[in-house]
Amino acid sequence: MNEKPVASPLERAIIAAGSQSALARLLSVSQHAVWQWSRKCKPLPAKHVLKVEFATGVSRHDLRPDLYPLPTDIPAALNHTQNLLPVRGCVAFNSTSSLPPEPAND
Repeated sequence: MNEKPVASPLERAIIAAGSQSALARLLSVSQHAVWQWSRKCKPLPAKHVLKVEFATGVSRHDLRPDLYPLPTDIPAALNHTQNLLPVRGCVAFNSTSSLPPEPAND
């Protein structure tokens, strides 16, 4: 079978932006810089990740998984959200978690 190679996240962002030049203009960098990131397998600089995600729809997790890991990629020991519950777009402690007693109001 003749399968096409899978595009990297940065290549998908370039396609979504329209071209290397268009992505470069969006980021206020040269087209050559974008070319270097994509052809020399250099990571997208951290300062540009969120802007690229917003403009192109390519996830920050895909663009820089070293900086923005998916929650399942974070070791349980470092994941402090196990006692948190979503509350109307916010986060609240799970009432069953062990919290210190509140001080008495005398």
